[in-house]
Amino acid sequence: MTTTAIAGVYGITDSTLMPRDALLCKSEAALRAGLRILQYRDKSDDAARRLREAAALHALCRDYGALFVVNDDAALAAKIAAPALHVGREDAPLAELRRHFGGSLCIGVSCYDDLARAERAQAEGADYVAFGAFFPSPSKPDTSRAPLHLLREARRRLQVPVVAIGGIRADNGADLLAAGADALAVISALFGSADVAAAMRRLQALFVLAGGSQTMEES
Repeated sequence: MTTTAIAGVYGITDSTLMPRDALLCKSEAALRAGLRILQYRDKSDDAARRLREAAALHALCRDYGALFVVNDDAALAAKIAAPALHVGREDAPLAELRRHFGGSLCIGVSCYDDLARAERAQAEGADYVAFGAFFPSPSKPDTSRAPLHLLREARRRLQVPVVAIGGIRADNGADLLAAGADALAVISALFGSADVAAAMRRLQALFVLAGGSQTMEES
C-alpha cells in the first residue's frame, strides 16, 4: 500500500459549485492556500471533458505537491496515471482494484456508517476509509447520517487513516477531529465560498487547534 499521508483538509470538486470556467481557478486558490488533497468528482457522462479536466487538475496538484484523487472511475485514474482513487459500494471490488493496480495506487473507500465495511476494506488493502454523512449535506441530501461515536470506534479498531465527510464546515468540524478523524472532506464549505482561500484558512485552523488541544492533554 502507498505511504501517502491522508490528513488535513480534503477538498472535493463539485460541478454545481465549480462551473467549468471556475474549476481550475478555484482549485488553484485552494491549493495555493494550503490544500494538500484534492478529489475530482464529476458524475457526468462526458468522458472527453472529464479526461481533460482530470488531467489538468492532476498537473495542478503536482505543481503544488498535493495528492490528486479520482472519484469512482478506475479507468480514468489509469489513463492519467493518477496517484489515488476513491471508490464506493457501487464500484469495482477493492480486492480486484488492488490486483490490477498493485500497491502503488492510493485507494480510499467510502464506508458510510458501516464500521464492518471499513474493517473489510482495511483487510483488503484500503489506504484510508471515509465515513459520513455526519451533518446534513447539500451535495448529498438523501445520504444517511453517521453518528459521532462511529469515529471513536473506528479510531480504536482501525490502523488506516479515517476521513469524515458530509456537511462539514469550519464551525462543526472540531468535534469530528476530537472524535478521531484524520481528515475532513469538504465540498461546499470550501468551493462554495466566494473566497476559497479564506475558507481554506478557516478549515485549516481546525487542525491547528486540534493539535494544540492534543498537546495540552498529553502534557
